[in-house]
Amino acid sequence: MRWITHNTCLLLVALALTPAWPSGQVLAALQSPAGQKTTPPVGAASSAPEATPGSVAQQGVVLDRLVAVVNGDVILESDVDEERRFEDIQPYRRTAGDRSRDSTIERLIDRDLILQQAELEPEDAISDKALDDQLTMLRKDIPDCKEYHCESDEGWKKYLGDHGFTVEEFRERWRLRMQLLRFIEVRFRNGIKVSDAEIKEFYEKRMAPEYAKRNVTPPKLDTISKRIEEVLLQQQVGTLLVDWLKSLRVQGSVKIMNPGEVAP
Repeated sequence: MRWITHNTCLLLVALALTPAWPSGQVLAALQSPAGQKTTPPVGAASSAPEATPGSVAQQGVVLDRLVAVVNGDVILESDVDEERRFEDIQPYRRTAGDRSRDSTIERLIDRDLILQQAELEPEDAISDKALDDQLTMLRKDIPDCKEYHCESDEGWKKYLGDHGFTVEEFRERWRLRMQLLRFIEVRFRNGIKVSDAEIKEFYEKRMAPEYAKRNVTPPKLDTISKRIEEVLLQQQVGTLLVDWLKSLRVQGSVKIMNPGEVAP
């Protein structure tokens, strides 16, 4: 799929380094021992060696499966597996429902749709310094990192290796994640304005009652107004993003494959 393919600044999502194949050319990826996906020769069914007629090897071996096609870009079962492994590394993990296979596929479809639009509006690449700063914080925030001593390079390498990533692979995945978030920020947030009245209403109707339930004195509005503004901005960005993705699905071609179904 495209969001995990092009190793350039236009790649805005999280983040593997697999080639993208038009659905009419390749229906499955092959997994090599080194963990890199490669395309079979044109017309090949699999990488199985030649065998005598009627043998199992001659019939081909399916090593990956097509799960969705997004405007011609393919999403593979291995992409779903890799995304779920990547989610396991996040310091603030999703709920069990959000981590279902179907939810993961939906997220990958949304990311591919966003990337296709982002390629039309290229931004500057994320700098190495910005990336390193975030990864330094991430190594401190991941709870499981403590037992690996991720503050050391060897500990970090071991932690990532146990989750199926090399250090460089994970760097690129996180860089693309940062680029995706920046694209969303630029596209939606810049045009959003939160008024003082909206901040005050949120404080009085949402925050103050919550503090009252806990018998705690709420902070003064002027000391927390910036945080309220950030919450309201994020809510509006989220609403705009959901509506935008729905329109992209309607305008484009998104197909989730059933087991055994051939790509359109």
